Amino acid sequence: MQIGIDARIAQYSRGGIRSYVVHLIEALSDLRGDLDYRVLYSRRRDRALPADLGLSSVGCWTPSHHRLERWALGMEIARLGLDLLHSPDFIPPSFGYDRSVITVHDLNFLYYPRFLSVDSRRYYNDQIAWAVEQADHILADSHATEADLISLLSVPREKITVVHLAADPSFRPLPEETVRKGAARYNLEPGYLLFVGTLAPRKNVPGLLLAYRKLLDDGVTDQPLVLVGGKGWLYEEVFERTTALDLTDRVRFHHDVPDADLPALYAAADVLAMPSFYEGFGLPALEAMSCGTPVVVADRSSLPEVVGEAGLLVDPNDPEALATALARVLSDESERIRLERAGLEQAHEFSWKRVARETQAVYEDVLG
Repeated sequence: MQIGIDARIAQYSRGGIRSYVVHLIEALSDLRGDLDYRVLYSRRRDRALPADLGLSSVGCWTPSHHRLERWALGMEIARLGLDLLHSPDFIPPSFGYDRSVITVHDLNFLYYPRFLSVDSRRYYNDQIAWAVEQADHILADSHATEADLISLLSVPREKITVVHLAADPSFRPLPEETVRKGAARYNLEPGYLLFVGTLAPRKNVPGLLLAYRKLLDDGVTDQPLVLVGGKGWLYEEVFERTTALDLTDRVRFHHDVPDADLPALYAAADVLAMPSFYEGFGLPALEAMSCGTPVVVADRSSLPEVVGEAGLLVDPNDPEALATALARVLSDESERIRLERAGLEQAHEFSWKRVARETQAVYEDVLG
């Protein structure tokens, strides 16, 4: 059976969807069995996909997120005779395959349309209802996203399968010297507070800055707050709030951190804060726990099911509650040790082998 996987988005983005596509392809290459995978990549970009996996690849000229993508990509792949096409960025072409599986990572754009650029709103909002109707089956990253699909788009529950994501195996406890050297590359000493994610409104970084200001004023910590991530839509408020709270010398911004440097940066942190208003999965929380770093996350969307009992949950609209939870981790050694151990145990429940196995089972079920 010929199965196409649309991996073009992996060449246009460094975010969570890219990670999902790359790791899924790598893991599926070990499970193929009777299925023949065809990986679709963009001829317009340098190859940024796994090589030498024994999978066939097909170059496509249609750019990811192009306004005519549904028709242009359909024309390109019609000749392939695909029995099934998997669209990990959830907008499939209108034709060119027999059956379709899409992955819906989140419905942030429906909950918070004001947090997206005009182009992004147009791309996602105008097509999501059509995409979930067109697809033969839908993969969701979390039960929270599954519930959103049912409540916001009236998708039948039986049409959805939840497949939790996983962290890259490189996220693991590291030797102390490796951690120290990794932090030193960014002029950091172990013990800081960490945030990892795009600087965008739904990530609630301004709320984190308010909580951090309180920690400094209360004498809980004198360590820096390290923000790792690129500038997203409407990022300006983060820098305005940093200046207004007199945190310019306390907050450290790192916008272009290679993936290979992230495990050491997680491991060197005393705590990861993720007070997002909405997450489809929340991969940084899982990556931090995999490195043995305690996490404080919002009690919203997918984050509670990702961290389980291994993290502290807070109301993202309450900076004081966030400060209290962070102080608990920073000041209570026994609590910090408990969270470290519980986080490692929770992280072991997630693996890319499991993702690939459960995803392939969906392919086989859809193909009958």
